[in-house]
Amino acid sequence: MFIAMNHFEVEEGREQEFEELWRTRETYLDGLAGFVQFALLKGDEAGQYISHTVWSDRDAFLAWTQSDAFRKAHGGRMPEGIVKGHPRARFWDSVIVEEAGLTV
Repeated sequence: MFIAMNHFEVEEGREQEFEELWRTRETYLDGLAGFVQFALLKGDEAGQYISHTVWSDRDAFLAWTQSDAFRKAHGGRMPEGIVKGHPRARFWDSVIVEEAGLTV
């Protein structure tokens, strides 16, 4: 399993707008080989968000980043002033995965 996360710092008072942009966007993820899950996570501190995707492996994620679907999903820009700076990308390969009734 491979996890890709982008950390966002959202301007105070723009959180609902940020969430709505994510809620209503076209993701182009459905049906992609190796895609498992997407979640938008909100932190305990004001303005902290993470987009979190789970992939079967790093190669599936890398294929997504080179695809037309990726270009379409990232073609629109975030309206000015919602996010402070650029998101910080972080990537993780799983070492241990535990699920109800399953350890891999």
